[in-house]
Amino acid sequence: MIDEQFQAWYFKTDPQKAEAWEQWMNQDPSRKTLVDSAIMCMQNIMVKEKNVRPEQVEASAQRLMDSLTRAETYQETPVVEMRSSRRRWWWSAAAAVILLLAGPYLWTNLGSKSSIQTAYGQVTQQQLPDGSEVILNANSSISYSSGWDQGKEREVWIKGEAFFKVKKTASKSRFIVHTDQLDVVVTGTQFNVVSRPDKSSVMLTEGSVIIRTKDGIETRMAPGDFVELANSQLARKAVKEETVLAWKDKKLFFDNTPLSLAVQKIKEHYGVEIIIVDGSLAEKTITGIVPNDNLDVLLSSLEATQEFKVVRNDGRITITYP
Repeated sequence: MIDEQFQAWYFKTDPQKAEAWEQWMNQDPSRKTLVDSAIMCMQNIMVKEKNVRPEQVEASAQRLMDSLTRAETYQETPVVEMRSSRRRWWWSAAAAVILLLAGPYLWTNLGSKSSIQTAYGQVTQQQLPDGSEVILNANSSISYSSGWDQGKEREVWIKGEAFFKVKKTASKSRFIVHTDQLDVVVTGTQFNVVSRPDKSSVMLTEGSVIIRTKDGIETRMAPGDFVELANSQLARKAVKEETVLAWKDKKLFFDNTPLSLAVQKIKEHYGVEIIIVDGSLAEKTITGIVPNDNLDVLLSSLEATQEFKVVRNDGRITITYP
C-alpha cells in the first residue's frame, strides 16, 4: 500500500517497498515536489508531536479519507489503513499532504491496481506502464492492474471520458478498456471512450477496435467510426471528429447543438447546477467553438450569442431569455 511504501522509503526499513516508491516518484518529476512537502510535514510534525491535539489528527485523517472516497476506486481494495494509535498520527498528516496536494489529478496505488482521477474542470495526460498514453477528461477516472508483463492482457477500467493512444507490444498483447456497459478490445490504436451513467460511446481515430457488449455482441470499428450504446443496442452515427474530441484542446465544439445538450456537457465538466427556465429555450441550438478551461468565460460566450441570459446566484446558474 502507498503508506507502507512511503514509510519503507522514508525510514529505509524495507528495500522492496522503498524501490516501489522510488519507481512511483520517477514516473513523474512533479511527484518529487509532493514527496518533499510530505517529508517537511513529517519532520515538522514529529518534532512538535507533544503539542498536537487529537482533533488535528482526526481532521487530517478525515481529509485523506474524503479524497480517497472521491477517487471512486474499488471499495473492496483498501488504499490506506488508518490507525487510531497516537504514535501514527503524523503519518496520516503526511499522507494527506501527498494526496491532497496532487494537483489536477489523483494517483493512488491500490495494492494490485493503480488509479488516476481528474477533478471537475481538470484535464490531464499520463503515460501508462506499457508506454501507452491516456488523456483524461474532467470528472473522470481510470484504474489499471500493475505489472503488465509481456504477453499479458492490459486491462483498464474507466468512468468518465478518456482518449487512448495504445502502444503495440512485441507479443501483440491485447489492450482492453472496460466500461459499465461495453468493452473495447485493441492491440495498437487511438480512440475516445465515454462511460457516463447516461451514455457510452467510442470514437475511433486510428487502427481498429472491437466493441463487445455485456451480452456478447461484437462490432468491429474502422477509423472515423463513432458507435454509441443506446437502449442496450450499439448504433453507428455520423459525427464530426472535432466535435467529439474538442475537449482534448480544452474546448467545446457545438454544431447545431441543442442548449440542453450543451448544458449537460458543462455540468459533466464543472459539476455545477444549471437550470434552463423554459423548455423551448432548451431546444435552441448553438453553433461554434467556445473555451472550456474557464467557466466564467464559457458562460460569457453563451451570453455573447445574445440569445441567452446567464444568472448566477448562490452557486446556481440559471439560463433565461435575454
